Amino acid sequence: MRFPPTTSTPPRSLTPRSRRRATALAGVSALVTSLFLLAPTGQAAADPLPGGGDLGPNVKVFDPSTPDIQGQVDDIFKKQESAQFGDGRYALLFKPGTYDNINAQLGFYTSIAGLGLNPDDTTFNGDVTVDAGWFDGNATQNFWRSAENLALNPVSGTDRWAVSQAAPFRRMHVKGGLNLAPDGYGWASGGYIADSKIDGTVSPYSQQQWYTRDSSVGGWSNGVWNMVFSGVEGAPAQGFPDPPYTTLDTTPVSREKPFLYLDGDDYKVFVPAKRTNARGVSWDSGTPQGESLSLDQFYVVKPGASAETINAAVEQGLHLLFTPGVYHVDQTIDIDRADTVVLGLGMATIIPDNGVTALRVGDVDGVKLAGLLVDAGTTNSDSLVEVGTEGANADHADNPTSLQDVFIRVGGAGPGKATNGMVINSDDTIIDHTWIWRADHGDGVGWETNRSDYGLTVNGNDVLATGLFVEHFNKYDVQWNGERGRTIFFQNEKAYDAPNQAAIQNGDQKGYAAYKVADSVENHEGWGLGSYCYYNVDPSIQQGHGFEAPVKAGVKFHDLLVVSLGGQGQYDHVINDTGAPTSGTDTVPSTVVSWP
Repeated sequence: MRFPPTTSTPPRSLTPRSRRRATALAGVSALVTSLFLLAPTGQAAADPLPGGGDLGPNVKVFDPSTPDIQGQVDDIFKKQESAQFGDGRYALLFKPGTYDNINAQLGFYTSIAGLGLNPDDTTFNGDVTVDAGWFDGNATQNFWRSAENLALNPVSGTDRWAVSQAAPFRRMHVKGGLNLAPDGYGWASGGYIADSKIDGTVSPYSQQQWYTRDSSVGGWSNGVWNMVFSGVEGAPAQGFPDPPYTTLDTTPVSREKPFLYLDGDDYKVFVPAKRTNARGVSWDSGTPQGESLSLDQFYVVKPGASAETINAAVEQGLHLLFTPGVYHVDQTIDIDRADTVVLGLGMATIIPDNGVTALRVGDVDGVKLAGLLVDAGTTNSDSLVEVGTEGANADHADNPTSLQDVFIRVGGAGPGKATNGMVINSDDTIIDHTWIWRADHGDGVGWETNRSDYGLTVNGNDVLATGLFVEHFNKYDVQWNGERGRTIFFQNEKAYDAPNQAAIQNGDQKGYAAYKVADSVENHEGWGLGSYCYYNVDPSIQQGHGFEAPVKAGVKFHDLLVVSLGGQGQYDHVINDTGAPTSGTDTVPSTVVSWP
């Protein structure tokens, strides 16, 4: 919960490396077939896993002639509206065409997307709506849902997308305005927009913070604490702290999320190309840059699939498409093949059952992880997601691994533990929109019950985070050990449930910083970073600072803030010993515009 602000043949599309690998795999396959034919009677070789197939029962596909679309969408919303920690997972997919009089309300674990190559291929004369009636007009728990690849002509002229964390709005074209607050302008704690055009004005109203990347807006009405823009046409001018706008002309490196689409009657996955110094959307000038992969190049993962089977599919040379569902794994899912795509639909959720790391990527080029929720199991995992092996040092600048809408949760749906949420060892990795969350509410919540010391640990060099949300970890929420790291937008809350000052003490420091840059680092830079405290168990707790970094010429921060939510605990400083302390109960940020 958030405290309120006071202000309202191998396919030709494969790379040469992948073609060589595919050719080698074909040779291996032929050898295995020969050995099977020569095997004595009674011995059997494993059959190859099939690529492609149907998308399972939790993917609902519509076309303009589908009867009672509104009724079907409403039925799913009724199931999911308040099912914050339920098992339901749904993807609502709309074939290209025009849909009249649609209001698709989205609840938890529901994703909606068009199936065109371009957002304008699938048009709603209607709305995609997120509101907060289920929580008395409070949108601060509107998590885990998404909208993607649609054009909207909102009925009232303005669409409502009143969300908080883990609710991306990607590749959308809103032919009108966009309201980011719930009906009644209650509290909200978002949020993220990327690769989208909003022809009218975006109105945050009560939204505490927001990040918008590589998009176009017709206007932006206001800000509360921290509004960050990179590569956004029409973004407001730099103004932090009043108004609280941090504006970068371009995004240094970005790659849009892979997405499912229809090419005629055939499903394919489009994998957008990496962009440098991007500004504006990727799709406005015709066919976007990237490659298409046919669905038969994917193992379509359905609930009940084992980690052993999933790993066999990867070893066989297939990509992975997780259909909506909850997947328990008793061994690590290992992605050790360059350019592998792992795409989840409908907030597909992976839970490690016996203390393993749920998902690990090797130190290889160009892996794309997207659209997944990783939920800690009851046995402590050392980490939940790892990219690269310890000590990795290969150069991936030309073809980095990217993580987009990869979310991590420890507790909330039940007791869960993990020492580390996400560990990035590979150089040049792009982290594009993640929420790494140690639960502050729900089931299995307590200082030791859902213990998790570190949210994000970055050991790789030249790692970029765009849209980084990390909250409530027992020690450092972010610890950054690699060189030349960059973060554009950071949102954090310190753990609510610290029992007393001693529990958070870090040697002679009052508490662990929300964002710690290692003393050994020579170069690091961040823009638009905020940390909030709400120590509601012991409001007398003092947090020494929100940010900690070595004082070196190459370590720079722009537009930092800390906030005491309702006076439940206080910060002494913003970064190191710089910045005024917070005080009282008025939730007024203490800010630092430039450091050092």
